[in-house]
Amino acid sequence: MALMEFIDSIWCGLCDFASYVWGNADLVAFLCLAAIGITAAIYVVADKLPVHSAFYLALVFVTVAVTYFFLEAEFIGVIQLLVYVGAITILFAFSIMLTRKYINEEDFNDE
Repeated sequence: MALMEFIDSIWCGLCDFASYVWGNADLVAFLCLAAIGITAAIYVVADKLPVHSAFYLALVFVTVAVTYFFLEAEFIGVIQLLVYVGAITILFAFSIMLTRKYINEEDFNDE
């Protein structure tokens, strides 16, 4: 009989957890978004290729913009997307791509 009570308590706990998650879907979405943003921020500094770091930075900017949407600051979120993701990240990517050619030529000339 103790085994059935144990299984019943586990089932009730799972049902309570499921109802809590269903009632707080915005919390779950925010936690997933935060995990994606923190992981991308770690990859910004840990990745060895600068182009990949620039695009991970764009992902961090997107997660910040979506966080603004969660806070019901839509205008700030749109500005975040347009200015940071649209302009700054592309500027970083172009500058990395344009300077990489000269760096590779200097390395080639040194050998």
